[in-house]
Amino acid sequence: MSRLQQQLGLGYGTTMMATSLLGSGIFVVPAVAASLAGADSLWAWLVLIILVLPIAFTFARLGRAFPHAGGAPHLIGRALGVPMEKLSAFLFLAVLPVGLPAMLTLTTGFWHALFVFSDTGDLLIQLGTLSLVMLLGTRNSAASGLVQLLIALAIIGLLAAMWFKAGLLNSVISTIPALETVAWPAIPSTLAVMFWCFVGLEAFTHMGEEFKRPERDFPLALLFGVLLAGLIYLAYAVAVVKFSGFGDQLTNTTSFPILMAKLFGEPGRWAAATVGYLACFAGLNLYVQGFSRLLWSMADEGKLPASLAKLNSRGVPFRALIWVVAASALSLLAVWAFKLPLETLMRYANGNFILVYLLAMIAGVKLLSGSHRWLATLASLLCLGIFVSLGIEAGYALALGGLFIGSSWLIRMDEKRRDSAARIDKKALLRLLAHRLSQMLSMKT
Repeated sequence: MSRLQQQLGLGYGTTMMATSLLGSGIFVVPAVAASLAGADSLWAWLVLIILVLPIAFTFARLGRAFPHAGGAPHLIGRALGVPMEKLSAFLFLAVLPVGLPAMLTLTTGFWHALFVFSDTGDLLIQLGTLSLVMLLGTRNSAASGLVQLLIALAIIGLLAAMWFKAGLLNSVISTIPALETVAWPAIPSTLAVMFWCFVGLEAFTHMGEEFKRPERDFPLALLFGVLLAGLIYLAYAVAVVKFSGFGDQLTNTTSFPILMAKLFGEPGRWAAATVGYLACFAGLNLYVQGFSRLLWSMADEGKLPASLAKLNSRGVPFRALIWVVAASALSLLAVWAFKLPLETLMRYANGNFILVYLLAMIAGVKLLSGSHRWLATLASLLCLGIFVSLGIEAGYALALGGLFIGSSWLIRMDEKRRDSAARIDKKALLRLLAHRLSQMLSMKT
């Protein structure tokens, strides 16, 4: 029996999945990828879609068999034990200091396409966006699903208008470079950044308990959402390469409004900035809701303080949501103060996500059977390859994992020491009681 209200169907589920993948990356990451690999990045998008499908199939199968608000950490714990569940939950939550600020940084680029802001103005926009996410999070999942459906339709509508106005249908083949000319050695490092666009699979698994028919609709929504998002990413990447809408960080984050302004004038700039901001908001919303449900689920199962397990009158884990928003705000202030670049934040966050994905795929190898197990094995190898391609940025996830394992070991050793000391004290007490009893008996005799 589901512990949360079951209000999601296939339509809302598909659009929530697609917009969560599109949200923080659709109008920025294709420009970042093009700045790293030029036109070759179009081949990288095709490769990435193919690589993500086995991971998506495995998540879909696991979500269908074990729908749970705990998401990927719950699946990992079910297969690999409670310590690994706690480790993956820690890695997932440790994305907050880098991943959420990166998503919020992306939102400001669309405002820069319309107005001139100082660094303080950027911070205020980001904090305001976070407040809107918290406000929407107080309502049920169907409300979020409707909002994200409208955003998905707006994204598709603007991209279709761009393709039609620019006549891209007639120049797609000429825009994609010939296969033999691609500089393949540069592709892995580009994929490591582009993978940001497909993190969201694990966040979507937290919504499994809120589907009306999770055994049917959850896996279909996940797969349809991944394919829809992949095609939309490729469509926009073609436009970015065709019109050279990439360069430094400011150019990359404002590329969509600039391209729309070239094609449709000032109304196009405003439409692009508005929809781009809403797309980022949609992705951010799903992540914050996913984080809050992870905290709630673990608290509901006694793994975190019970106060986080309380629901509001609409059946939403509001206290857990407050904790996530507060942690995000503090992280945002730290990133703003140290002026960390967007690409670095994305790669650090990707390390955590990919490591959690790797553990989830290994869990799939253990929990699934037949062809699904072989697919999970392939997905595990793909995750491992992508993790290695991150290079030094993977050290963030490894360091956090080592810190968690080390601290857990120290806590267990301290508990053993206390247990041992308690047993010794009990033995000493028994010996003392026996001695006193012996003295009393000898006095009576």
